[in-house]
Amino acid sequence: MAHTRAHRNVSIERKSNGRFTITNARDGHVTIGTGDDADFTPTELFLGALGACTAVDVDILTSRRAEPETFRVEVNANKVRDEIGNHLTDIAVIFKILFPEGKEGDVARAILPDAIEKSHDRLCTVGRTVESGALIATRID
Repeated sequence: MAHTRAHRNVSIERKSNGRFTITNARDGHVTIGTGDDADFTPTELFLGALGACTAVDVDILTSRRAEPETFRVEVNANKVRDEIGNHLTDIAVIFKILFPEGKEGDVARAILPDAIEKSHDRLCTVGRTVESGALIATRID
């Protein structure tokens, strides 16, 4: 199998105590905090990234057949602190998708399980990275 690489990066800038802005290469911004206001925490952002990654994959594959009437993905996890430190366990990605009645909706419903499986097993970069156990390097410049 051929290997391809596409560099990705974001920058994080401190705005005040416990508040940061993440900026991508296209100048998009997300503000994060510590959970004492409405801003996402890093853990919530991680769960959102996991759910959104697989939602995009599933949407691309299924909406070619039928436009969903509702499309919602919920991501749940337990945050634990144990001998290996803080981490998430029991991560669950739950799809709540409703397609219209009729032939196109039937086709979309029929391929939904396969689309979810393809996203989980091959397509979703976030999920694949977590499950592969990618190492994270840190350094001071």
